[in-house]
Amino acid sequence: MADIIRRLGLRHLRSAPTSHVRHHRSGRLAHDGAGVSFWFRPLAAAISEVPVDDRELAMTFHARTADFQDVAVQATVTYRIGDPAAAAAHLDFSIDPDTGAWRGAPLEQLASLLTESAQQHALDVLAHTPLAAALTDGVPAVRERIAAGLGEDPRLPATGLDVVAVRVMALRPEPEVERALRTPARERIQQEADRATYERRAVAVERERTIAENELASRIELARREEQLVEQRGANARREADEQAAADAIRARAEAERTVRIARAEAEAAREVGEARAQAQAAWLRVHGDTDTATLHALTGSRLAENLPRIESVTVSPDVLTGLLARLGADRGGAE
Repeated sequence: MADIIRRLGLRHLRSAPTSHVRHHRSGRLAHDGAGVSFWFRPLAAAISEVPVDDRELAMTFHARTADFQDVAVQATVTYRIGDPAAAAAHLDFSIDPDTGAWRGAPLEQLASLLTESAQQHALDVLAHTPLAAALTDGVPAVRERIAAGLGEDPRLPATGLDVVAVRVMALRPEPEVERALRTPARERIQQEADRATYERRAVAVERERTIAENELASRIELARREEQLVEQRGANARREADEQAAADAIRARAEAERTVRIARAEAEAAREVGEARAQAQAAWLRVHGDTDTATLHALTGSRLAENLPRIESVTVSPDVLTGLLARLGADRGGAE
């Protein structure tokens, strides 16, 4: 929208570089160009402002395929007004001299023209294309047909329009049809997922079986080694018992030999002691055989006295004293 300033009954217009302004004064062209700036009288001026920048027109329309299925077409057309004079001559781009706003809706008229033309060409293509083919290869076919149709449409050059680019984003069927079309693919994907799951489970089962076999083999090997260990322990115990028995036998023989030697030594000592005692007894007897009776009695008394217990007191009764005196008298009479 142009920038208009009011001063003392006059108006000053300043346009943007992307806007082409045509100023007619009293039916004659006074100013014509983009980004112009000028003073004008509102009562004698007819001003048109035509945008010359690239504009995007998004459109969505419905079409029917060869198998009578409804599809929604989403497309975008990029266009520009290459001939502002032709556009201003065919469409109302006039602006209010006080506000600078368009009096009509020229861009909506351009959008309607482009949309109807693009829709017509898209319908021609899709009407001869089945739904499956339209969903797989329809986007480039529709784009090429719309671009070619807009390029050949004589109304567009007449209004000064240049089509820069055409883009078709999507062709969408009705939600129910789309779900129905997705079902086989989803089933295949689900089958592939199930197959992958089964294969993963099979691999897991095979790995578990391998692990179980390895564990069983390990247990068997451990049992075999434990058997070898038990056998080795038994052999070691038998060997230890044999060694212990041999050591006990050697120790017993040594003890027996020692006992025999001790017994022999004791017997020899006893024999020598006996002989010595016998010799001493014989010598003692020989000595006592040569001694008189009185001496022997005295020795006997002294020996007896040595072996008697200690007597603290002696009580002599008259009977005993009488007997001792009688014996003593008898012994003296015999000695005489």
